[in-house]
Amino acid sequence: MQEGDRLPSVPGLATDLGISRSTASEALKVLVSEGLAVARSGSGTFVRLPREPQRLIRAWYRSTPYGSPFMRDMERQGRAAGWTYDSRTVQAPPEIRDRLNLDERTGDVEDVVRTDYVFSADGEPVMLSTSWEPLVLTRGTPIVLPEDGMLAGRGVAERMLSIGVPIDDWVEEVASRLGTAEECERLQRAPGSIMTAIQRTYYSGSTQVETADIVVPADRFTLVYSGKMGSGSDKPSI
Repeated sequence: MQEGDRLPSVPGLATDLGISRSTASEALKVLVSEGLAVARSGSGTFVRLPREPQRLIRAWYRSTPYGSPFMRDMERQGRAAGWTYDSRTVQAPPEIRDRLNLDERTGDVEDVVRTDYVFSADGEPVMLSTSWEPLVLTRGTPIVLPEDGMLAGRGVAERMLSIGVPIDDWVEEVASRLGTAEECERLQRAPGSIMTAIQRTYYSGSTQVETADIVVPADRFTLVYSGKMGSGSDKPSI
């Protein structure tokens, strides 16, 4: 079988192999749980061939420090990058307020732009990200919505620099955990798949300018971190 081939349905598999429907159903579930098939609601179950983990670069210095880092990573690996998104202004929840060092809540004032992303490689969803940017920095500027305007999709570093806010530091916390039902569905992974969760915050001096929660399937990506010792003139980009 080839990548993307549709597997028989439960009744079809039961008939073909002379087994019960319950056994056929469990067999398909095992294939999905082992990453050898993907179940798509309303469409069926499809072949997914084993793959080597891809490298996801988390680098401080790069030869081309701006633009979309995800797109560059995928291009280096010969894959076509893409993403869908949804941006809206909201009031930051308590955890995000703390991460962005925002003042305490006052009424129902919307004070951040939240953007939810689904990133894909060759049409396959491979990464989720939820980004939060404080409106106190971007309100009234051309970059208030990350995916609108001339710098749409160019990455946080390039967008913030355009309004005089250079990013010069970042912190990431990395953990492994079970994916939520929604994450597994959006990434087309089996329920309960292990995810690598990255909590990232960008800084300009002592000011937090963006924080994000990034989720990737643990069996699909190897995170690669690198950075030069001491100070340098290059700008950071991730």
